[in-house]
Amino acid sequence: MHPWLKSYPKDVKSEISLAPDLHIAKALEDAAKKYSDRISFSFFIQGFMHADITYTQSEQHASNLASYMQNTLGIKQGDRIGIMMPNIINYPICFFAAQKIGAITVNTNPLYTPREMKHQFNDAQIDTIFIVDIFLDKLEKIIEDTKIKNIIVVRVSDYMSFVKGAIINTRMKLKKVIPQHNLKNVVPFKTALKKGAAGKRYSPPNIKLEDVAVLQYTGGTTGVAKGAMLNHKNLLSNVFQVKEYTKEYLFEGTETFLTALPLYHIFALTANFLFSNILGSRNVLIPNPRETLKMVESFKRYKPTVFTGVNTLYNSLNHNSAFKELAPKSLSLALAGGMALQTSVAQEFKDITGCTVRQAYGLTECSPAATMAPLDKTPRIGSIGLPLPGTVVKIIDEDCKDLPAGEVGEMVIKGDQVMKGYWRREEATEECIVEGFLHTGDIAKMDEDGYFFIVDRKKDMILVSGFNVYPNEVEDVIASHPKVLETAVIGISDKNSGELVKAFIVAKDESLTESEIKEFCRENLTGYKRPRLIEFRKDLPKTNVGKILRRALKEEESAARGNPS
Repeated sequence: MHPWLKSYPKDVKSEISLAPDLHIAKALEDAAKKYSDRISFSFFIQGFMHADITYTQSEQHASNLASYMQNTLGIKQGDRIGIMMPNIINYPICFFAAQKIGAITVNTNPLYTPREMKHQFNDAQIDTIFIVDIFLDKLEKIIEDTKIKNIIVVRVSDYMSFVKGAIINTRMKLKKVIPQHNLKNVVPFKTALKKGAAGKRYSPPNIKLEDVAVLQYTGGTTGVAKGAMLNHKNLLSNVFQVKEYTKEYLFEGTETFLTALPLYHIFALTANFLFSNILGSRNVLIPNPRETLKMVESFKRYKPTVFTGVNTLYNSLNHNSAFKELAPKSLSLALAGGMALQTSVAQEFKDITGCTVRQAYGLTECSPAATMAPLDKTPRIGSIGLPLPGTVVKIIDEDCKDLPAGEVGEMVIKGDQVMKGYWRREEATEECIVEGFLHTGDIAKMDEDGYFFIVDRKKDMILVSGFNVYPNEVEDVIASHPKVLETAVIGISDKNSGELVKAFIVAKDESLTESEIKEFCRENLTGYKRPRLIEFRKDLPKTNVGKILRRALKEEESAARGNPS
């Protein structure tokens, strides 16, 4: 018996099993039949600018799009399909359609720079992409260096009524948000739907649980972005693990999820899309979580019962006067993940809403959830909770030997949600999955009751508002500047984002300025990866073989900030 079972929530099964004929499309189709007329997705911008789609409509649109993809574009089972858009109704339709024909979804952050896009598209070998029109200029810059031949263009207004759509399109035109481009083979999303509806119905392939469903890009424990191969078993196991764990508190066909986290991120993909849909919930999509007032308006309008977020998102709501005044009391579950939840933030949110924020822990490689604070007990301060059903979590030493309660070591995870491996990177897969256990790179401990606590990170990865930033990538970009001799990047503690990126630079040309570096990074790195602090130095600390010592820089920074390590 696992030691954590004595603290496990009552009436929760310790194992999860899936029907052998189940796959993601079937699970979503079953939900569509069961909850046919219930609203599956709502898209909210502000005021009267919103749209709804039912479960039946979602399934029909996905089927039409699947027909177009299979019969017109010739997409086959196993082909990779890129999806690059914010939280709008088109996203779940595109995802659902790809799953229906056995294609592999490749989620792409719409804030990626052309350089980042090119790496992912080429690594995944994408030849078809669904992309929102706002980012077509970035695609145009790199299209010739990729194998992309099919471009389906999505508009934010696609699921709005004619009048609302016209207003949105006019606003975007006046603000010059939509760029000019000279791309070829561009097909509007609505056109694809119409052609699919008018043509031959798609032929469902034989999809197995072990087939890859999603390539979710991550840096793994360190280094350049790699595609985590998440198969149908991985993702559905995680959905049903969470469903079992929360069954006494969340109920089928009644919940309303508020989704501010991006669906292209694994947290929201599993928890806010797949889980909520299979549960028969209404899912309210918020395209930009940074617009706090619009989020407050959505709380008022939809009265959500489930909300997921990272520490920074909860913190921004806590400090918004309109949210404090509204003080919504509809929530049954508030879930935090992606980064450490600060105790003060959790307490303030509870004071405002009456809802206790539950901490969860996961990794892209775990689809993502591995542990979660139980809902029938008061959360333990600093704990990431207990393992989900069917999940084994251990603490091991450097010789891979199990450590007892209270001892600090590396946390490793085993369960059906653990990825199949990294796409086209067998060596990296073998390094992180050993005898079925995923080595997380996180240093942790377990108490006598089986609760887990993260102590530190083994690698140099920086966590900015729940997003992984890998120093190697940022350093490579900065080092490519013609005026830079060498550079090192570390994470600095920050009360708002958890951590922020700081770059130490030795200039090759003394005329180099901070503004030049920031502009260069703006062109080549997504916002959360860009250094917020830059320090120029004459040299950097190194080992006797010339390797830059990031740890020495971290120690200097801690001492300078009055927090010696």
